[in-house]
Amino acid sequence: MDERVASVVRERAPEGTLRCAEAFRIAEQLDATPAAVGETADTLDVRLTHCQLGLFGYGERKSIVEPAAEVIPEVEQAIRDGLILGRLPCAVAWAIAVRFQMSKLHVANAAERLGVRIGQCQLGAF
Repeated sequence: MDERVASVVRERAPEGTLRCAEAFRIAEQLDATPAAVGETADTLDVRLTHCQLGLFGYGERKSIVEPAAEVIPEVEQAIRDGLILGRLPCAVAWAIAVRFQMSKLHVANAAERLGVRIGQCQLGAF
């Protein structure tokens, strides 16, 4: 475990929880991988919350993903083209959000509408 990462995770998660966005900020600030931050959080028993794709960490409800009312064909094609072993990797979902100038949650909602599961969390949460 990288002690620099551990020190910052401890500092920013005094209540034992760390938001996904904050974990990514730590990775960027320390030039570490998101996976290293996620593994460190896990080792320190720090719970990751508020997934930027809306998939976990939202209290009782856990997920805030809802099927999109509709999915434009270009987004559907991008999602289908991004599948690996039948799942859409988290990093690919983020790239689709950037490409189509939409929120990450909107991409997750579109995937939900299409019956596509998202996997390979960049922080290792799932």
